[in-house]
Amino acid sequence: MTWAGMSIALVGALGYALGAALQQLEAVSEGASLRLMRRPRWWLGGIIGFTGASLHAVALSLAPLVVVQPISVATLVFAVPLAAMLHGRRPRKEEIFGSIAVAVGLLGLMLLVPSHARAPHMTNGEALGFLGSIGLVVLAAHLAARRARGPAKALLLSVGAGAVTASVSTFVRVVGGNLHGDLGGLLTWFTAAIPVLLVCAVVLLQKSYEVGYFGIAYAGVQVVDPITSITAGTLLLEEPVPAGAANLVPALFASVLLIWGTFTLGRLTPDHGGRHAVREAASVSTGTP
Repeated sequence: MTWAGMSIALVGALGYALGAALQQLEAVSEGASLRLMRRPRWWLGGIIGFTGASLHAVALSLAPLVVVQPISVATLVFAVPLAAMLHGRRPRKEEIFGSIAVAVGLLGLMLLVPSHARAPHMTNGEALGFLGSIGLVVLAAHLAARRARGPAKALLLSVGAGAVTASVSTFVRVVGGNLHGDLGGLLTWFTAAIPVLLVCAVVLLQKSYEVGYFGIAYAGVQVVDPITSITAGTLLLEEPVPAGAANLVPALFASVLLIWGTFTLGRLTPDHGGRHAVREAASVSTGTP
């Protein structure tokens, strides 16, 4: 069953990467607006990405988390070259090395988190406080992004998208972890909040894609999502965190890889054609902010 789970996880990772690359291609071309709803390729990307995420969930039911999660992290390594090819060019060397560094660094940090079998529990007050905190992160990221340009703008917008994506994961974990075969457990406002948060995450993700720096935008979401989820799990769900000197060196090494990979992806030139790229070029030529 483990090999079946690994195979399904790999197909799911490829699907999620291809879906993200297709949606980014449309967001760069059309902008993150309702016009995307009229683009069949954007819908195709969404369907492929959702299928990939669903396959990831199936894989988790067949194989251990420590086996499936590394394959899921590999979506970054797949997505960036796929996006480059969809834009009609070969992947740059920096894109490949940067993506691998971020994926390996993120995987290293995730593997340091100890397993936890206790059923997750979150009170209404904690949930509302958590959503309020996520809202503040999104607001701060977008206010900062309004003054930023280029890869910094894409990264800031991806921080907001990753934070909301993490809230989806956290609520899914709370709802799913307390079902125990009783579908009556779905009758809660936590369940109703999940699709709303998911739509918000998709919208914010398209905004980060629109800027044109797919590598840094996708990497930002992939990093912020698990880090925020782990933080929520630690503070709200009483899940354990790595401790002890033995974990310090691996954590530092993984963090250095994350930072170097993110910096490398941030130095790349954008995929042209996006509305942000056109506006930025115009502002540079006219000297307007």
